[in-house]
Amino acid sequence: MNTTDARLTARLFSAAAPDSAQKAKLEDVLSKKYGKAVDLAWQEDRTIVGGFRIELGTEIIDWTAEGRLSQLKEKLVELKPGAGSVIPLIRDAVRSWVPEVCAREVGSVLTVADGIAYVSGLENATYGEILLFEGGIRGMVQELRPGRIGCILFGRVEEVSEGTAVYRTGKTAGIGVSDAMIGRVVDALGAPIDGGGDIPVDEYRMIESPAPGIVDRQPVNTPMQTGILSIDSMFPIGRGQRELIIGDRQTGKTAIAIDTILNQKGKDMICIYVAIGQKASSVAQIAELLRKHDAMRYTIVVCAGAGESASMQYIAPYAGAAIGEYFMNKGKDVLIVYDDLSKHAIAYRALSLLLGRSPGREAYPGDVFYLHSRLLERAARLSDRLGGGSMTALPIVETLGGDISAYIPTNVISITDGQLFLESELFLSGQRPAVNVGLSVSRVGGSAQTKAMKKAVGSLRLELAQYREMKTFAQFSGDLDESVKRQFEFGRALTEILVQPLQKPYREWEEIVILVVSLAKITTGLGVNEIRPFFGRFLPYFEECRVDVISNIENGKTLSDDDKEIIVSEAKKFLSENNV
Repeated sequence: MNTTDARLTARLFSAAAPDSAQKAKLEDVLSKKYGKAVDLAWQEDRTIVGGFRIELGTEIIDWTAEGRLSQLKEKLVELKPGAGSVIPLIRDAVRSWVPEVCAREVGSVLTVADGIAYVSGLENATYGEILLFEGGIRGMVQELRPGRIGCILFGRVEEVSEGTAVYRTGKTAGIGVSDAMIGRVVDALGAPIDGGGDIPVDEYRMIESPAPGIVDRQPVNTPMQTGILSIDSMFPIGRGQRELIIGDRQTGKTAIAIDTILNQKGKDMICIYVAIGQKASSVAQIAELLRKHDAMRYTIVVCAGAGESASMQYIAPYAGAAIGEYFMNKGKDVLIVYDDLSKHAIAYRALSLLLGRSPGREAYPGDVFYLHSRLLERAARLSDRLGGGSMTALPIVETLGGDISAYIPTNVISITDGQLFLESELFLSGQRPAVNVGLSVSRVGGSAQTKAMKKAVGSLRLELAQYREMKTFAQFSGDLDESVKRQFEFGRALTEILVQPLQKPYREWEEIVILVVSLAKITTGLGVNEIRPFFGRFLPYFEECRVDVISNIENGKTLSDDDKEIIVSEAKKFLSENNV
């Protein structure tokens, strides 16, 4: 921008020179807009078919035919079709549209590499603002420095090169959301990638939004059943809770999350599975598994695969949270799985190093804790005043060699309301899910359990802890007395009931019956290989003959002593009649 103390100089680009009256009129309009006298310098540009373009410093007033068409396009993109056709809306929008003379701040690309572009000329850009690159590529401001800004790119970075024009949008990153997203597979920008056609948009939500405040929340006291006996009995998860699933590679972390999603069938729960840095084949397999079990009717898959840029992997969980908040604010219950935050942190580390930020521990930037805290704090159970909706988060973190004291695991553990620690040793020994009872915890505890489950669990954790100690002792002792042997057999039987096949979630009454029968030591005399087949036959029998007890459990009543006695007596009767 050429300036004197009192005057500004602007450049006018057009195919033909303006006459004196046109020039005077434009100078008058610009002077009123900028509060200073403006001198207009004309420059021929035969590429402009109709209209003109004015450049004043970093701002551009685009009154070319192309510029006006761009305005119309933006107007049409903002249309929100209802249940009917969008055609009438387009017709009305075109009839009523009047182009505006508005200045756009424009800059240019200095350098671009590895999904990062440095831009000059956008002094007023803000952190998190979306920039529009010539050619349609979008980017998000992530670094502010004197004379230049750094932004991460979304889309085909090959289309951006040195000198490419960049425009401010004045908007922060957002994603279009609607009920029509249920059952679809979308990318981190909300675009469908399942070949099912476009998804209509009801509203736009910022991918980064503040977490609900203290007064906007209510305590976590409503159970969210996973259908997995070991979790529902000892580490209950409540609606609005954040429960970390942590363990080494190939220990069944994703399997627990998927089984939890499958168990939400018929429970009016919207599920969101966010895949970060996963193989495309693995995500396709998960989507097919959900379809097979009819779970896609209430599930949304957000995918930023291993082949996507670090930028897309970085925003994916925030986009998933924005979709979850859309449903939560409508009073619905939402379950969101982040698979996994280790890869998310790695993507953020790559972006931060490329942006020139100072590395800290394990080369992660200093704000990596805030990276996940601002994400997971968005999970909550809203107050009744705000509709009473909830968003339950199951973040997944991968460890190396079972080291839960590494940087990212300790960060996420400190943010969440408990963790399910999966151990490789248990997994390889056949204990699946391989939940380590000693290192796993739910900080919500019994608040997220039904009365019947609380009573049925009894001393399960204590008995398992004693069994683990006894198992260690037995390795170094040859002879065990009869009481110790009986206790050992009892612990082994309890361990066996916690082994659960994939995609076979239990109903709550089934979990309670299994616990009551097992803690009554009825199955202690059975062989290890006979326990699960016994329950496989006994549960259908019990469902058929004792509807009254099942009804009491399902209606949220306390498990009475009479109900427990009935369960125990029916189990004994079944054992004797079937010679098990």
